[in-house]
Amino acid sequence: MTNTDVILGRPAKRVLAFSGSARKGSWNSLLLSIAADAMRSHGVSVSEISLRDHALPLYDGDLEETEGVPQNAFELRRLIHEHDGLLIACPEYNGSVTPLLKNALDWCSRSGDGLDGLEPFQLKPVLIVGTSIGPFGALRAIGHLRAIMSKMGAVVVPEDLALPNAQAAFQSRALADRNMDDVIRALTCRLAEHLPGLKEKRS
Repeated sequence: MTNTDVILGRPAKRVLAFSGSARKGSWNSLLLSIAADAMRSHGVSVSEISLRDHALPLYDGDLEETEGVPQNAFELRRLIHEHDGLLIACPEYNGSVTPLLKNALDWCSRSGDGLDGLEPFQLKPVLIVGTSIGPFGALRAIGHLRAIMSKMGAVVVPEDLALPNAQAAFQSRALADRNMDDVIRALTCRLAEHLPGLKEKRS
């Protein structure tokens, strides 16, 4: 799969993909990679990043006032702004989103790089997937992230994936239940349909 739109002869639509976990061996990061590959099968260019590479201090208004918004936040904001959509893997900590993910979003809502605070997120299509070791598959955290992203102005795809029993859901870095491949392909197709201009190309 190339990163060009063969039919129209212009760059493919671009999706930025990241996980709310930076843990080595994270199941959510693995799920993100599987979903990113499915996204590419729809002719979409996907950039996978780690929030570890955009490390940020805990958000503090006093810190922002005295030292300004960290450069890593500006770089992450620019990436979000430059891409046509977002693919986010959402782990669940104590029934909600991870501190890593929430803190990154909080810093990215701050202005100072020529863009208004929430401008990078306005009408940005977002697909959320998540997994956990429990029977609900990060469902509560996904609901919280959906509310956060909607409040920030993004357009969250109505469907999402909450994959339960993460410890048994993967085998050799693939999904143990191969029927789930079709589920993820259908979900990523929904995100592709929300990307500006891509729906028209596919019709």
